[in-house]
Amino acid sequence: MKPAYFEPLSSGEVQQIDAASMDILESVGLHVGLKKARDAFGEASARVDEAARSVRIPEKLVRWAVEQAPSQFTLYGADPEYRLELGTDQVYFAGLGTPTNIIDTDTGQLRPTTLEDLRNHLRLIDALPHISNSQTDIWPNDIPMTTIHAEAILAWAQNCRKSFGLGCYAQMPSEDMMKMMAIAVGGKEEVRRRPRFFGICSVGSPLQMLKMQLEGLFHFVEYRQPLAMSPEAMAGSTAPVTLAGLLTQQNAEILAHITLAQIVAPGTPVLYATVSTITDMASGNLAQGGIETGLVTAGAAQLARHYGLPCRGVGATTEAKSLDLQCMLERVANLIPAVLAGVHFITCAGTLESSTVESDPLLVLDDEIAGMLLRLARGIEVNENTIALDLIKQVGWEGNYLAERHTAQNFRREHFLPKLMPRDVRQTWEQKGAKTTLDLAREKVRAILAKHEPRALDPAVERELQAYVAMVRERKMEDYFAAEWED
Repeated sequence: MKPAYFEPLSSGEVQQIDAASMDILESVGLHVGLKKARDAFGEASARVDEAARSVRIPEKLVRWAVEQAPSQFTLYGADPEYRLELGTDQVYFAGLGTPTNIIDTDTGQLRPTTLEDLRNHLRLIDALPHISNSQTDIWPNDIPMTTIHAEAILAWAQNCRKSFGLGCYAQMPSEDMMKMMAIAVGGKEEVRRRPRFFGICSVGSPLQMLKMQLEGLFHFVEYRQPLAMSPEAMAGSTAPVTLAGLLTQQNAEILAHITLAQIVAPGTPVLYATVSTITDMASGNLAQGGIETGLVTAGAAQLARHYGLPCRGVGATTEAKSLDLQCMLERVANLIPAVLAGVHFITCAGTLESSTVESDPLLVLDDEIAGMLLRLARGIEVNENTIALDLIKQVGWEGNYLAERHTAQNFRREHFLPKLMPRDVRQTWEQKGAKTTLDLAREKVRAILAKHEPRALDPAVERELQAYVAMVRERKMEDYFAAEWED
């Protein structure tokens, strides 16, 4: 039997948060930075204040929007045979797209990330069984910022069969992403029919809908790509210090963005998402590694279930600066509640230091931890085979189960079999070189990268993608500003 979800809120408390959020949306509303979005809200019966650039959203409109959003959807990979069924009982794991530094696998030293690091990262994700998605998890420093979105999609198309994600980065970059995605997979209608792209719409807290993010939202909705509405509220600074207050404010922010997406294109797949955590009140810094992050994520999963929506949340979050005990304690402490709460899409694999630093060995370790936690979430299956009553009677008190057919037939499914966490007795472990888990993870990184072969793109597709990236490289920053929608 599958265990019950970890739910930090009672059903009555969920109702309280829902009611308070509806009150906020209708009485206070949100600052909406894009006129096109304010106009869309106004046409759908929301109250728009142009002077304040704000929108107040009636409860009836929010309820309608939630009903339009699908409770389940499929996210495909570059290889259309690869698919994630989001909104089911399945839990998926992914990276997170903020690292600008990396702990070098060979030297162990911190250094700026490069485009080659991004390519290697995509190759690793392509090979790992439990990491299902990349969200531009490496932000390269050795190429112009204005080209990162295009270089990232080219690198994905060349190196990874799984799905891909990027943020809602204003008008022109978002249009580039969608056009390149269409080139890579066979056209606009193909990418609309079988979405490959995972859009991350960052939510401004408190109570803001950011112009740049909304411009991206309009493009991604046009292509029917899934959107994760993702606040990164900090309890004590950009949200109330109480977790219930943070969940209430965040809920209003998420529902406002979901409502806009459904106004523009009813039926657009969305995820109820959170990257929210607490403020370290001693320093004023983000504290993603705090145990409260797991509680916020679990509470968000419960609210997502209340609305019948798929959920995205963080796990594996840590403030550690190195691959040390703090790094593993904090990440596991926040992964467990996310998995047991039923979050469908859990991010931050391979990251540390508030998800600003990447480590490839840590990524492969997180893949192994993900396998362990999926086994935990599966629970204990009880049936005639697993109870094994006849076998227990047969073995009795004089035998053992090592040579039994039942053992051979069941142990691989019943037991999680780690590859990076040695279980040998000390003498055997020493004879094998006394390798630590981190040593084995580094070896696995090198082995994967040595064996990886680029995806065989159609030569015409390769040429068209390369030409598009070359065009983007010729742009100037002024071109991006000129393309912004008027407000």
